Amino acid sequence: MTSRRDILRLSAAGFPYLALTGIAAEQARAAAKAGFENPLAPKKPHYEPKVKRVIMLFMQGAPSQHETFDYNEELVKAAGQKVEGQNQKLLAPVVEFTRHGKSGLPIANIFPHLAKHADDLCLLNAMHTNSPAHPQASIFMHTGSFTFVRPSIGSWAVYGLGTENKDLPGFVTMNPVGLGGAALYGSAFLPASYQGTAVTIAKGQSPIENIANAKLSAERQRRQIDFVQQMNRDLLAQQKVDNEIEGLIESYELAFRMQGAVPSLLDIKGEKPGTLAAYGINDNPTRDFGAQCLLARRMAEAGVRFIELNMGGWDQHAGLKARITANATAIDKPVSALIADLKERGMFNDTLLVWGGEFGRSTIEQGPGGDGRQHNNRGYSMWLAGGGIKGGMRYGSCDVSGGAVENKVHLHDLHATILHLLGLDHTRLTFRYAGRDFRLTDVHGNLVKPILS
Repeated sequence: MTSRRDILRLSAAGFPYLALTGIAAEQARAAAKAGFENPLAPKKPHYEPKVKRVIMLFMQGAPSQHETFDYNEELVKAAGQKVEGQNQKLLAPVVEFTRHGKSGLPIANIFPHLAKHADDLCLLNAMHTNSPAHPQASIFMHTGSFTFVRPSIGSWAVYGLGTENKDLPGFVTMNPVGLGGAALYGSAFLPASYQGTAVTIAKGQSPIENIANAKLSAERQRRQIDFVQQMNRDLLAQQKVDNEIEGLIESYELAFRMQGAVPSLLDIKGEKPGTLAAYGINDNPTRDFGAQCLLARRMAEAGVRFIELNMGGWDQHAGLKARITANATAIDKPVSALIADLKERGMFNDTLLVWGGEFGRSTIEQGPGGDGRQHNNRGYSMWLAGGGIKGGMRYGSCDVSGGAVENKVHLHDLHATILHLLGLDHTRLTFRYAGRDFRLTDVHGNLVKPILS
């Protein structure tokens, strides 16, 4: 009888762990005979969804809302005043704002391209979260908890809906950053099938480790996989239910198929010169994030359910004006191109875009010359755009102290709303583990109904 140790030994010897989603149709039939059903086949949502997919743009380091998407007139008026009990002053925005679109949304001038889409954006100006520390807040943003290991929101989405492309992961994260590591895209106690696949988008680096087999031809590798898979399924038939073995079966199959599907998906050479220019692929400041945005569109077209783009470097305690201007330049043109591209291809209305960091910045100056801001989890900004969202809207506000005071939105509320737009009820999307039913929002979360179209 094949032991668990044998299975894991064979895995380590010849089958590098890539990603976890569905299994091929012929393998699914064999697995079904052993009592195993493909957990990543497309599933019906709880109700009619507004969107098919989510593209989340994570700006690690906590971008300052005061230099991006929250023009606070009270702060401008009070700038320069000393904060009671402190030897520091209130700091006005260090960049200019202009109102854009029919809605007149105030957007910082460092986003000239994105500002053209003002009427598509819903600015959430009263976000708040549980921690002002980067590691904990980053994990909380992705999983809804920082005290225990929990599945990421992308894993929950794929667990609830499955995937539409058996040759690609259902959940992809590009250039993952942040203190939190794999916890930001892990599946925790959910079956390993639902964890995210990390893709590196950088010049000179392989996007996915071990995507090619340097020792075996495709035919010989298929024979080797079939041999190991038969042992996996024999063991699974004996164990009846074993998430670890199921994960191995699925990972081998997807890894094999990804070797054929992923290289062509990630190859953008065939894109039109105008498209590459629109995303800023040919310019150094925008090349890296532009590639992420273009690949996000390609992955969305290919059926990937949850796509996360990442950019670090937003932790600006000093040198705020120069650094945030550089950050904005790196993402402004690419994000604008992504929105325009989705519209042109008829995908904008069934895609949800989510932009933001783990928290925001204070209203108080910090650093040499007062050109920086402290952490602030009591009030900050994010934005949404796409299907099911009211565009050209500014929802919520903060006071001069930096705290959310009107139409506050907690991260649990945002998570509930994202799942709702995918057609999932956050109170019903549960998984039994350790004797209780868990969910992304724990016992919290309310839909942010006023922003829904």
